[in-house]
Amino acid sequence: MLSDDELCRVWRAAEKTDYPFGALVQLLLLTGCRRGEIAELEWSEIDGDAITIPAARFKTGRAHVVPLSRQAVEILRELHPLTGAGRYVFPSARSAERAMSDNAVLAAMRRMNIPKAEMCGHGFRAMARTLLDEVLHFPVDIIEHQLAHTVRDPLGRAYNRTQFIDDRRRMMQEWADYLDGLKNENVRPGRVA
Repeated sequence: MLSDDELCRVWRAAEKTDYPFGALVQLLLLTGCRRGEIAELEWSEIDGDAITIPAARFKTGRAHVVPLSRQAVEILRELHPLTGAGRYVFPSARSAERAMSDNAVLAAMRRMNIPKAEMCGHGFRAMARTLLDEVLHFPVDIIEHQLAHTVRDPLGRAYNRTQFIDDRRRMMQEWADYLDGLKNENVRPGRVA
């Protein structure tokens, strides 16, 4: 896992990297989504301050709602003039009819001096999972819902339809503020004020 200093370096590098690559890495950090969920994001899947990944495109076969922080919404607003006329938020450089490939995402991360051994796209999810629990002290159930992990209890899976949207929205905003605090060097352990 990245130290605060390393995470700060990655966040700053993503902010300085040309669109759309820097924005994609920022959204990976801000949402906890899988690399493909962001790289294949369609404009039609964004509704204000949330993304709804349709069941057909989602790993579990069920639609997944991803609440967005103010910072994530702003990134999408800045991207819209560049790619909003097409289907994909992050279109392929070769064809606007295809989404950006995993290889393009990984290559962009390497150009940002994020070594493969240090962090891959999926590693951002693991890092967010750990820091949301250990540093920001959010309940594990809320974190697991954000990451779209299934409930471990077999009966819970059958009966639990809760999505914790409001709790997850607050959590994602605190997470984004934590990342901004690292960048601005004013973060301390515990929840961001």
